[in-house]
Amino acid sequence: MTKIELNKTVPDFEAESTGGMPFKLSNFRGKKVLIYFYPRDNTPGCTQEGKDFRDNIEQFSAYNTVIFGVSRDSVKVHEGFKAKQAFPFELLSDKDEKLCQLFDVIKMKNMYGKQVRGIERSTFLINEEGVLIHEWRKVKVKVHIEEVLQILAEIT
Repeated sequence: MTKIELNKTVPDFEAESTGGMPFKLSNFRGKKVLIYFYPRDNTPGCTQEGKDFRDNIEQFSAYNTVIFGVSRDSVKVHEGFKAKQAFPFELLSDKDEKLCQLFDVIKMKNMYGKQVRGIERSTFLINEEGVLIHEWRKVKVKVHIEEVLQILAEIT
């Protein structure tokens, strides 16, 4: 699978999802799709990022935007995380890292002085026609929600 590029159509893909239905990107044509990649369920930064999206869901809906979170956690773990945090959006499981590779978010990171392979916190905005129109890499959770909402306000 090739990697995604700005201003190009994102290849259609499927993924395991919470909510009992498999995710398929093409099912969301006509809506903007915001996909955010995060390292791991139930960790402080990832929980806060999800809460920020949750707490602003009405604004996203007003911008005709649906949200999906992605990590390498299993659907079972995702279901518990989603329920615990009352996320009003689905979480996608990428255990085989196909989405991580497509969006080029697997990076070598330093953790406690060791090099580890993990997900670089990143967010991607796909327009109603399936074209990648904005990406945020090396996301800082504290300011991310404002950055995303500002771009949505500018393009809507």
